[in-house]
Amino acid sequence: MADAAVEFLLENLKQLLVHHANLLKDAKDQVEKLENHLRLFKAFLKDAPKHWRDDDKLRELIRRIRNAVYEAEDIIDAYVTQSAENKSKGYFHRAFQGPPKTLSIATKVESVLQKIDDIYKDKNNIIDFVNITVQDAADHHDDQVICVKQAPQVRETNVVGFDDEAKKLKEYLYAECEELEVITIVGMPGLGKTTLARKIFRDPKIQYEFPTRIWVYVSQEFKRKDIFLAILKEFTGLTDDIKSNSDKDLADMVLSYLETGKFLLVMDDVWSCEDWDKLLIALPKGNPRGKVIITSRQQELGWHVNRRRGPHMLRFLTLEESKLLLQLEVFQEPKFPRELEAEGSLIAERCDGLPLAIVVIGGILVKKFSGDTSAMKSTWQDVSKSFDTYLKDADAGKRMENIILLSYEKLPYHLRECFLYFGMFPEDYEISAWKLTRLWIAEGLIQQKNVSLEETAENYLEELINRNLVRAVKLKFNGKVKTCRIHDMLRDFCLTEAGSSREGFLQEIKMSKAEGFQPSVSASSELGFRRLCIHSNVLDFVSRKPYGPSVRSFVCFPRDESIMPLGDISHIPGGFKLLRVLDVEPIKFTRLPSDMYHLLHLRYLVLSVSLKFLPSTFTKLWNIQTLVVRTDSQTLAMKADILNMTQLRHFKTNASATLALEGKTSKGAGEKIQTLGTISLESCTADVFDRARNLKCLGVRGKLSLLLDDKTGSFESLGNLSNLEKLKLLNDAFLASGMQLRGLPQAYKFPPKLRILTLSATALEWRHMSILGSLDKLEVLKLKDKAFQGEIWEANYGGFRHLEILHIGRTDLKIWLASHHHFPRLKHLELKNCKDLQQIPVELAEVPSFVKLDVFRSERAAASARKIEEAKTKEINGNVARQFKLSIFPPEA
Repeated sequence: MADAAVEFLLENLKQLLVHHANLLKDAKDQVEKLENHLRLFKAFLKDAPKHWRDDDKLRELIRRIRNAVYEAEDIIDAYVTQSAENKSKGYFHRAFQGPPKTLSIATKVESVLQKIDDIYKDKNNIIDFVNITVQDAADHHDDQVICVKQAPQVRETNVVGFDDEAKKLKEYLYAECEELEVITIVGMPGLGKTTLARKIFRDPKIQYEFPTRIWVYVSQEFKRKDIFLAILKEFTGLTDDIKSNSDKDLADMVLSYLETGKFLLVMDDVWSCEDWDKLLIALPKGNPRGKVIITSRQQELGWHVNRRRGPHMLRFLTLEESKLLLQLEVFQEPKFPRELEAEGSLIAERCDGLPLAIVVIGGILVKKFSGDTSAMKSTWQDVSKSFDTYLKDADAGKRMENIILLSYEKLPYHLRECFLYFGMFPEDYEISAWKLTRLWIAEGLIQQKNVSLEETAENYLEELINRNLVRAVKLKFNGKVKTCRIHDMLRDFCLTEAGSSREGFLQEIKMSKAEGFQPSVSASSELGFRRLCIHSNVLDFVSRKPYGPSVRSFVCFPRDESIMPLGDISHIPGGFKLLRVLDVEPIKFTRLPSDMYHLLHLRYLVLSVSLKFLPSTFTKLWNIQTLVVRTDSQTLAMKADILNMTQLRHFKTNASATLALEGKTSKGAGEKIQTLGTISLESCTADVFDRARNLKCLGVRGKLSLLLDDKTGSFESLGNLSNLEKLKLLNDAFLASGMQLRGLPQAYKFPPKLRILTLSATALEWRHMSILGSLDKLEVLKLKDKAFQGEIWEANYGGFRHLEILHIGRTDLKIWLASHHHFPRLKHLELKNCKDLQQIPVELAEVPSFVKLDVFRSERAAASARKIEEAKTKEINGNVARQFKLSIFPPEA
């Protein structure tokens, strides 16, 4: 893991020497010497990872390099922080405190340089550092160039060996009972419990049989409130009033919805009998029409919940099933190439019938197949032989862990830390790809290549998905990953490997009733890991004044919101002075203490605040790349000139943010900004967009009629954003006073590269859709919350030539007249809360690319949706390759 640390420190030193050299003036010579040494390390580390696990001496050398780099990094970052703190103190304070305690940096850096010299001169080294020059390491931007692979797949398909299991379980679901029936699927990790449950959950006959179907993840650490809210959101909107209810009140609400109807509830990953008993209060025991499926590792739980039937023990795959699954994972067809038949069969046999093992190994083998089967035979043989090293353990669970280790060691070096980073997220957590990739960037795990940092990070994620180590849950319209998830066993591996003595990469803080926080937490005990994550008991943790002078990341993703006590807020910047990443969004801050602005190294910051403004002192956080602010206020005044922050790439808030512009502009200010959302109309000015000229994503919120009429802000200036691809316009005025927009600007006034457009609450007449149809590059159109109103929409010819995704939500539309000519490239149509719409134009079935239709609470349109499905199915039987997917909620009775 040393190469990313070296690269990150080099970039950090470069930024300091260019923009903030005054903070390093006492040790400039030593820092420049350190920079040269780091470049030598970089040249060596470029090739070392290929062999480091196989050579003890090389592994020890890399460990020493990493430790030296971390020490140098801590010294320099601590010095910069102290220097900035001293500069911010008043004259009298500095006079009474005496000279700052930062004058020893030269000595400390010199000490690190001595350790580096010792590494160079060590006669036991297997590397001759003398012959490596700085010029060799000066520029390696072309190393590890990422090639764009095939788009990741939402892996729901390769379900092998469960037909007989699914048939038996569906018989249980169809059977008449005298009370609520609970069925438990039990098996070891990786055996496919969740896969089987999802196969049943998505079966069309089950969907028809159970109009109400609910899926919730329970996992090892859960709160009843979160589970009850997850169930309730399938029946009603989750208002603040509902969220504020007690567990008992929420359980009663769930009970009221479930006690009479026919439903199927899947509770995935329940860990113990005690956990089940906590959830039982919300389930209607007397409802014989209700069915519950539980997945669990515990056989005891199956007998506890249903003594009559007991658990359904999931079997292992047969050898033939194992071979079939491996074939599908690697070749997407049920056969091996003749040259690989023997090796493939042997590998499948050695996976011992564990589906997860086969999928993970498949992720290795798919990278060892280029189409030239004879050339790949030897590499497949190497993988087969390597099993002998990893599969010695008699325990199936241990063998699965070793297979994951094998897959990890086959990863390219640049992907290893990115994979281990998944340990930062809670169990069964659906991870936003946007969040994940921005975190990777802030952590220094992504280095600048031939494309942007964001594109490189997206490619890394897609590669991990294509290697079957991560599962894509949702995809965007363009095939990019929207959300992803990692299997529990893979997450456990990440935590173990990343927290090992070899790495010290991250640590999860957990609370146990018997032993308290593990590892122990107090102001006197030092937390030594580089990254900390905690997902429960967060307020208690912070109240104990945790201390980690080397901690660079602190994240928490608790499922419930809470307010940080005023007296504890400063414990975070006080205990973790060198933070690069701070994400505590569910924890609300009622104020921001002054020492928050001493966190000069922050690159990624997500805050939830009850504030209407961000102070000007925010600009002191000059390293910020991603800033996300959630507030319960409709407006957010930015006293800080964030457009003058040279490293800022993404700013997001749920409020309408008014941006401040200072007179003096820093060199490069605004050049890196890609995301601004949402901002006020007053901020849509030529000056703002001139600074943020490379903007790709923009959200605007306010009384949009003022912007479109050029009374406030300038739509023309917005139209000059030549790189803008995504635009979201949210009209507050219509919701407040009933005012609707009179029209839209002409198509030529919109940004020229606009691909994604969202309109919300604009209440436009349907005749104005012709303007949107004239946008040449438009691929996605989302019309939300009465974006258009009126009973009739007659589409015009010649428009929407490139539109692929169309979302229409909450409208009074009754009659929609259109044919396949109006939407020639449509792929996905989503109708949400279109309760008055009588029918969807059946002629849309003639669009060859149309493959997905979602109808949500738009009951009158359901019959026409079925007709479209019938027409598309006939096409499929007529050898059309694409498969049409129709979803109707609630299902028709």
